[in-house]
Amino acid sequence: MTVIDHEYTGHIEPGSGARRTLPGATVVKVSVGPTDNNAYLVTCSHTGESLLIDAANDAETLFEVVGAYGPHLALIVTTHQHADHWQALEAVASATSAPTAASELDGNELPVRPARVLADGDTLTVGNLHFDVITLRGHTPESVALALSGDATGGITHLFTGDCLFPGGVGKTWQPGDFDILLGDVTTKVFDVFDDSTVVYPGHGDDTTLGAERPNLQAWRERGY
Repeated sequence: MTVIDHEYTGHIEPGSGARRTLPGATVVKVSVGPTDNNAYLVTCSHTGESLLIDAANDAETLFEVVGAYGPHLALIVTTHQHADHWQALEAVASATSAPTAASELDGNELPVRPARVLADGDTLTVGNLHFDVITLRGHTPESVALALSGDATGGITHLFTGDCLFPGGVGKTWQPGDFDILLGDVTTKVFDVFDDSTVVYPGHGDDTTLGAERPNLQAWRERGY
């Protein structure tokens, strides 16, 4: 059984997890798989409905977490097409009968065809929680980030960024021009929209805030990664 720490700091050790309690929601962050992927289970405190972000690996661990903290799984969102983010998708979707969602371009590369295709500006509703969909290009053709805000969060935005934004920089890019595209999207769709208190939950590693990362945008631009 994966141990879930109820003292949430934003840092978890490989193979462990932690639970954060917000005014109207809980967020369970769990590390799965050999590349220390973060999977997130966000549950509405009023209805018990939950959203799983990235069924990345270790299906049995995810079954445990969902069963304990979000048994009414309403949707599974895959942030992007890279294989380390969907190794457990087919197993979790099959076992829970939960529908899946992803962007059109990245969703075409997944082992489970998305029941819902996500586009920039869409809203996902899970119980009383509302997630704004943000598409970001560059790391993949059409990665998805989700922004949760409103009364359930106490007015602070909680942003799930997949592999597009981390502490210290944006995600990895491979083709010429992709870094500029990714940094441009992250700048205009994230930093120019949300304030410094916004909490960032990345696809690997520790949480951060936009306030901690904003002063470094020009340095990222100059270094080119």
